[in-house]
Amino acid sequence: MILALSMPGGMEWIIILVAFSLSLILPILAISDIIKGDFRNPNDKLIWILVVLFMPIVGSMIYFWVGKGQKIGA
Repeated sequence: MILALSMPGGMEWIIILVAFSLSLILPILAISDIIKGDFRNPNDKLIWILVVLFMPIVGSMIYFWVGKGQKIGA
């Protein structure tokens, strides 16, 4: 079977742009929120930064769901 490769069309470009922007913007927002925040446990800040750096998209989503509740005054 011959695999035909072609340039992406209109909808594919939208999906590519959304995925690319999420993969850049979400970790940047998460790391900036982690750096600005005060956590109950001082080691949590370092742990969350490492989680977001090693797993940018999934780590950022986990931080926004779980990690924000570990901050002081959250």
